[in-house]
Amino acid sequence: MEYGMSPELAAFRAEVRAFIAEHAPAIPPRAGVRSAENDAEFNALQEWTGRLYEAGYVGADWPVEFGGRDDFTPEHSIIVGEELARAQAPGAQSGSVLASHALIHYGTDEQRRRHLPKIRAGRELWCQLFSEPGAGSDLASLRTRAVRNGDTYTIDGQKVWTTDGHWARYGYLLARTDPDAPKHKGISAFILDMSAPGVSVRPLRELTGTSDFNEVFFDGVEVPADAMIGEPGQGWAIANATLAHERTNVGGIVVKLRLAIDALIDLARRVTIDGRPAIDSDRVRDRIGQFSAEVEALSALTYANLTRWLRGRERMHDAAMGKLIFSEINLEMAAFAVELAGEDGVLIEGDDNVLDHGRWQDEWLYARAYTIAGGSSEIMRNLIAERGLGLPRK
Repeated sequence: MEYGMSPELAAFRAEVRAFIAEHAPAIPPRAGVRSAENDAEFNALQEWTGRLYEAGYVGADWPVEFGGRDDFTPEHSIIVGEELARAQAPGAQSGSVLASHALIHYGTDEQRRRHLPKIRAGRELWCQLFSEPGAGSDLASLRTRAVRNGDTYTIDGQKVWTTDGHWARYGYLLARTDPDAPKHKGISAFILDMSAPGVSVRPLRELTGTSDFNEVFFDGVEVPADAMIGEPGQGWAIANATLAHERTNVGGIVVKLRLAIDALIDLARRVTIDGRPAIDSDRVRDRIGQFSAEVEALSALTYANLTRWLRGRERMHDAAMGKLIFSEINLEMAAFAVELAGEDGVLIEGDDNVLDHGRWQDEWLYARAYTIAGGSSEIMRNLIAERGLGLPRK
């Protein structure tokens, strides 16, 4: 199941697919949400981002005065996400996308005029400064403080798991401005210049061998009062409103898993078990068949959730169900592929005998992150149980 069944949407899908084939940057696909590894990749991503905005495939829901389109619908955005996933091409950086919606809906005219054109051109990369060491799944527990001193706020604290933090020009920051208010109500949103004195960015070395995430420290960072997005104490509402725009990206996860099924089948035909192709094994075929059935069930759930969201009937646990199922299936499939490779499964990228250029090892090492980032699987299960099934808290 996919969007694009109508003639108009099918034609749009073909248009997007042709555009991606012609213009997508030649950056090797990698598992998960990854940063550029060098200056050349970063420059290519900036150029590609500008092309996506210019073509109207990203940012089409912006106000027309800033480059949006009146004829664009959420279904179009879903198709763009699916086609980017199918081509294994990068989309616009998530921090910039979220920040742009915060500015559009809550920012001042001056903030919009200053930043939106540069985001659209790919010249201004933003990172998302939300999560903290003690406030990940429970974001409202964040402790980074912003204290008003006349015309400025002084920021002290720490963020973590900041994608693109080492490349970003600006940060979309949540900080506590009223420590005495209930935890959801004392948070405000800010524009943060990542080059400001007192901002320290420390890349985190990951299991994959790359550094896509960062720790960010704030030591007496002064931020102008007019860098606040919205009103004091409005940060929690702004964050939730902007995160809702991620809904149109969920179609891509189904495409990703279907591509992984195809790759698993190909792998099973090339590796052997007891001297015969692994695909001849009933156990292997049954396992791949189980994955395929689970992916199609997730597809049905995903598009049912999207339909409810588009009609304004989304349930509180819909996103949690999709996120949980994707995270767990993705991890199981990657682990099975590494197991299927046998002894070669322990090799890493760069070894002569590594299968598929180390794709499955990279997938497996990164897959665990999906079960934690954006709300751990344990938190998702609690949310589904309490808000979806009405079960009592322990």
